[in-house]
Amino acid sequence: MTFIPAIDPDIEYPDSDGKPMADNTEQYEWIVKIKENLEILFANYPQVFIAGALLWYPVQDKKITEPVAPDVMVVFGRPKGRRGSYKQWQEDNIAPQVVFEILSPSNSLEEMERKLLFYQRYGVEEYYLYDPDSHNFQGWLRQEGLLSSIPEIKGWVSPRLNIRFELRGDELEIYGLDGQKFLSSIELSQRLEQARLQLEQERLKAERLAEYIRSLGIDPDTL
Repeated sequence: MTFIPAIDPDIEYPDSDGKPMADNTEQYEWIVKIKENLEILFANYPQVFIAGALLWYPVQDKKITEPVAPDVMVVFGRPKGRRGSYKQWQEDNIAPQVVFEILSPSNSLEEMERKLLFYQRYGVEEYYLYDPDSHNFQGWLRQEGLLSSIPEIKGWVSPRLNIRFELRGDELEIYGLDGQKFLSSIELSQRLEQARLQLEQERLKAERLAEYIRSLGIDPDTL
């Protein structure tokens, strides 16, 4: 069943802040890569909700705080399903535990400091920030109630996601604990095509072998 959260009829919560999802193709590609690979990783976990650039309203009173839209957010304990925004009070008051931000040239230092304070205030457990231009990658982990900088991020394994971050050469690489690297949409398509071709080759090989066995007067189904 698709999850559809309840609607507050008396209060308007816009589903868009009027800002584009990304400022450039590289930022967009990273957002999609992280979001879609996490979707694949947690496809069989119905209580893990993953979204990209979705407005998060942490409290019902907008006078207290304005929403933010993490580039990618992961919520454990909430069902998959369509949402126009993430209204926390409709979600058993569960805050996103993990968020990702991909920097673009338009992101100011002040804006990112505000986001860090927002994630600190509203309960994010892990926060990861990547700049594709400078290849600077940072992470914060909640310890004793505070988001603290992760001192050694290379080789770091996310406690919640069980994914590993590596910095190889001039680019960030992300791996599942099964050793599978996070891939772009094109790379994922190529991998599926390779798997399809391999299965087809194995099928043809099995058919040729069966034909050869029959030529010897033996029914391969009896072997």
